[in-house]
Amino acid sequence: MGCTCFFNTAVAWGGGEKWHFEVSQYLHQNGHRVFVVAHHDSVLHQKLRKTKIPFSTIKLTNLSFLNPFKHKLLQKLFVEKEITQLVMNLSRDVKIASVAAKKVGITRIIYRRGSAIPIKNSYLNRYLFQNVLTEILANSEATKRTILENNSTLFPIKKIKVIYNGIQIPPTIEAYQNKALETFTLINLGRLEYQKNQTFLLDVAHQLKAKKIPFRLLIGGEGRLREELENKIQQLQLTNVVQLEGFIENPLEFIAKGSVFLLSSHWEGFGYVLAEAALCKKPVVAFDISSNPEVVINQKTGILTTPNNVEAFVEAITYLYHHRAQLLQMGENGYAYVLQNFERNKQLKTIEDYLIHGA
Repeated sequence: MGCTCFFNTAVAWGGGEKWHFEVSQYLHQNGHRVFVVAHHDSVLHQKLRKTKIPFSTIKLTNLSFLNPFKHKLLQKLFVEKEITQLVMNLSRDVKIASVAAKKVGITRIIYRRGSAIPIKNSYLNRYLFQNVLTEILANSEATKRTILENNSTLFPIKKIKVIYNGIQIPPTIEAYQNKALETFTLINLGRLEYQKNQTFLLDVAHQLKAKKIPFRLLIGGEGRLREELENKIQQLQLTNVVQLEGFIENPLEFIAKGSVFLLSSHWEGFGYVLAEAALCKKPVVAFDISSNPEVVINQKTGILTTPNNVEAFVEAITYLYHHRAQLLQMGENGYAYVLQNFERNKQLKTIEDYLIHGA
């Protein structure tokens, strides 16, 4: 039996790392041979240590692909562990691990793409995508479209497979649904980074306050934008309605505090948090971009607006505030849609078929 290697050297914990961990764990528990390579200082490494999944650690940088000793190290590792297929998530990992894999004759070299951002049409990328990678696994149709946006001949489109992220339905999910809320509460959850665009939400809050809509906005997450957000909250005099909640240990518990979930991201490969909001039966207001329309059905499970249009975003929130019956119905619709399309075990079985049976 061949061995599948999941290769992810990200230090932080995000959607890609969660995917690698859950898929490797699922395959391992189902009796398939797996091996994980993680960064020594990563959250992924910490989680692997609590399991029986075989793994090793390595430290890589964006320039590690220029280091012949690192190449030799990986080649030796792949041979010793009898790796027959390799799955990577980071571009820096692709630059070195895919080349090492090809060198030792690994036949399936898969890039799992999780960001709906066009790939740079560089010489190195053209070489890797046209000569080394054998398949691409995308997490949404939006991600698939952007892969070839800068170069339509970069990679054969027929070798790009779309499998959505799976979301686990807790047995106690009812505890997070339809809670009676005294205050109309808006929830956002994500890293405080440029991509997630929380500064936009402060402009939205400022207008809602000016319209005298009684609300509070809770923003969960940590990141480099914290100080900028804190300053803007002060400048716009929003301290009485906006709170930065910091790192959130239990996303569903946090989302359950809200009436409506807001997502202001500039792009999303797969909006996992949108599916979590739907699990909690919360309608969503988000931009009509990237994979959002694949997770949120406009006017049925939420409202999608023109990107970065404060007035449109405020209008959508105001509508939900004044139409509580529609708000609740959108939440119910979203929950049903997630169960049908993104349930974790269904998606993991699809991934198993793809990786183990080539289906």
